[in-house]
Amino acid sequence: MSAAAVTTRVEPSSSLRLVPERGLSVLRLGIVVLLFFGPLAFGAVEPWSTFIVESGTGLLFLLWTIQQTRRETLHVTANPLYGPTLAFSIVIILQLALKQTANQAATLSTAILYIAYGLLSFLTVQSLRQTNSLKSLGTLVSAYGTSIAIFAMLQGLTPNGRLYWLRTPRFGGWIYGPYVNHNHYAGLMEMLFPVPLAVAFSARATRENRFLGGLSAMIMASTILLSGSRGGLAALAAQLVLLGVIFYRRKRSTPRYAILALAALVVGLVLWVGGADLTTRLGTFSREAKLELSGGTRINIDRDALRMFVKKPILGWGLGTFGDVYPQYRSFPTNLILDQAHNDYLQLLVETGTVGFLTMLWFLYLVYRTAIIRLRTRAESADATLAAVAIVGITGILIHGLVDFNLQIPANAAWFFVLCALATLKLTSPAQGTHNHGQPESSKTMGWQDSRVNAPLATTPR
Repeated sequence: MSAAAVTTRVEPSSSLRLVPERGLSVLRLGIVVLLFFGPLAFGAVEPWSTFIVESGTGLLFLLWTIQQTRRETLHVTANPLYGPTLAFSIVIILQLALKQTANQAATLSTAILYIAYGLLSFLTVQSLRQTNSLKSLGTLVSAYGTSIAIFAMLQGLTPNGRLYWLRTPRFGGWIYGPYVNHNHYAGLMEMLFPVPLAVAFSARATRENRFLGGLSAMIMASTILLSGSRGGLAALAAQLVLLGVIFYRRKRSTPRYAILALAALVVGLVLWVGGADLTTRLGTFSREAKLELSGGTRINIDRDALRMFVKKPILGWGLGTFGDVYPQYRSFPTNLILDQAHNDYLQLLVETGTVGFLTMLWFLYLVYRTAIIRLRTRAESADATLAAVAIVGITGILIHGLVDFNLQIPANAAWFFVLCALATLKLTSPAQGTHNHGQPESSKTMGWQDSRVNAPLATTPR
């Protein structure tokens, strides 16, 4: 096939033109493997694990590209997040091209990592077009999160100061689960525990599915508290409130007091497994409200970060350069290496300036706007279910980001950006037909009002 014969078509996510399922299955499997790998590899913070995430994503994009070249028409599913993603890329290109970065190598290295996040999100949009794979993916993610949570519980009951009971962290830390920092474990669980709720509170879920989904969510949410993360506790509380609001608006398809029951079970499990440790940790809140790091405070770091921003307010100091620049502005003595701001928002503001910060606000605005529209106008569709699950996880990590740096951890950042992509997806069912002059009906395969459709596979003619 000659290059001249290839045409390009950017399709809305509601298009009924189907792509080869085998290729999409491979892409989905690859995305899942990378997302699962990151947390297990200590958050993918070491060079070898970061390289695997970056190179693995590149290979998946190459595979998608090869699949597209074998087709007569290039199919690209549209998504509202492409605009701010492109704008943010331009900001980083300007930093490098104009040498507006304190460390060119650090900015380039971090930019490659952000490219990996962007490609993972893009491939998620391209490979998850129909609802038929949602149930299996949801079950897989639920099983994965539950397994990590159970492992974290066991490790918490039998700690020896080593990751997986084998490896001693080079710079120490507060180990919980596969993470050196317990706050980052909490961040992961904040994004994962809403997933099994989609199954547990589905209208047509069996009793067994309700029990297993609720148990999975309860175990994951409980370990957020057991991890001892104060930011995690605040995020979880906000997430439970948001879940309550979402479920309340779906009175027909969710148990009225389901969220209260979940919260009660979470508290009960926490008190049973680690009541004494949790009580001790909670007792330090008033004394350590501003202290998490020995020799310094988050408040002081925040003030220093603002002084850094004032010096370079437009394009910032350069993506990934906070650790290089901060020692010049640190206002208190410490023996610790402070290479992160412990506030994702301030770090973004310092590194990318006003332009980059506004671009990310635009990104988040589109995420929430699109998800809210799904919840209001397609309340019983698979899109709305997916948006609800994703937006609860996103909200948790964003609240936690006020006092920590989860989005500087590659594994957690990858999950965050994929959830943003999922919150803005518009899915189609492989069983739905074409109505209203070719516009598809909304799918309900995995929605809060689950339906079973057995119509034949529908495609549009070439």
